[in-house]
Formats: sequence, C-alpha cells, structure tokens
Amino acid sequence: SARTPQEKMEASGTLSNALTSLFAVAESYPELKANENFLELQTELSDIENKLAAARRFFNSATREYNTSIQSFPSNLIANHFGFTQVEFFELDDEAAKSAPKVQF
Repeated sequence: SARTPQEKMEASGTLSNALTSLFAVAESYPELKANENFLELQTELSDIENKLAAARRFFNSATREYNTSIQSFPSNLIANHFGFTQVEFFELDDEAAKSAPKVQF
C-alpha cells in the first residue's frame, strides 16, 4: 500500500487511468452501458471520485496550515529544533487530471 504522499499520488493516477480504460470499454458495448448494475457502478465511482477530490482539498488545506506554522515565529523555533520539514501538496499531474474518468448517463 502507498505510504508517502508521492506514492499516493501515483496510485491515484493509476486508478484514474484504470477507470478511464473501463469506461472506454463500456462505450464499445451498448448492452453493458444499459445494464442496471453497471449504471450503479458508474454512480458509485463518481461518488468515490468526488470524495477523493474532497480528501485532496482537505489534505492540501492542512498541508498549507502546517507549512505556514513551521515557518512562523515562534513555532518555527520548535520546528527547527525537532527537524520538522515542509510537506508536499497532493497534486495530480496534468495528464492524470485530464484523463480523469467522466461518468455520463
């Protein structure tokens, strides 16, 4: 399982690419697109993607607050003493963001 933010970003991109492939296959099979279970799957995947986007926003907000606090006086004195360093934001690369699956009905 992914442990670092970089590994999590890569896993998120891989998931987006896999979902894009799944929906591309579904376009070739109209009977699959009309299947009630597949429609339910699309709804669930859309909900999951929305929850992931909200989690990324929350993480980035917390990251911004943390990075600001370790640079601000007096907390920067403690941060320097204990070796706290800045954390990277959770960002998807442009290719993954462009290829994020779109659920259409």
